[in-house]
Amino acid sequence: MIISEKKPIINRELQNIMKNIPRIFVGDNVHENMELAAQNDTTHYLRRVMRTDNFLAFGGGREFNATLSPDGRRLVIGTQTAHTDPSGQVTLYFAPIKKTDDLINMATQMGVARFVPVITDRTTAHHINWARMQKIAIEAAEQSNRNSVPEIAQPVKFADLDLSKLAFADERAAHGHDLMTTADANSILVGPEGGFSDAEFAALDAGGARGISLGRTILRAELAAAVAVMKINK
Repeated sequence: MIISEKKPIINRELQNIMKNIPRIFVGDNVHENMELAAQNDTTHYLRRVMRTDNFLAFGGGREFNATLSPDGRRLVIGTQTAHTDPSGQVTLYFAPIKKTDDLINMATQMGVARFVPVITDRTTAHHINWARMQKIAIEAAEQSNRNSVPEIAQPVKFADLDLSKLAFADERAAHGHDLMTTADANSILVGPEGGFSDAEFAALDAGGARGISLGRTILRAELAAAVAVMKINK
């Protein structure tokens, strides 16, 4: 008797990942059967780098099969895939730092939905190229299998925050304070390289913000942001 060998069934999403099909953000208003003008860098990336005309287009929480037109001038959007957006609902409030690019990259990969820069007493990085930060967020979303790109809001002042709705990364845990290790929240605040000032700690405590511990060691600000995102329930 000959027993046929059963081949494993691999769903379409897994096949796409295994084939390393490129993913390209095309805007939040993408839908089936539309065509978009192809930017020169997109055409170069698909044909010269990836050597393919096929890709996955995404935006607004949805993903689509797509192709580059034969003349390389148009992105042709096809059918929507079954891939659901793994992004979360977390808003990350953060003080701009020297390595804001690393912070945006890591937190986007972790599914952060929105970034809000906060100017604190000890913020020293005041000249961030936010257009470049948005590009980094797009590239991180493409790489991390998201269907959406996080929003980067305009900077706000610490004094203007509604602290009652925030959790915050409390570095006082590194100096022996007994703090929660997680919080049920959708928004978290991380301070700058020098940490929060005494006045800001007093405001956070008085305003009802929930301090959570990131451990007993002092973390670099960009790493602290990534750990903080992991510490809140989404």
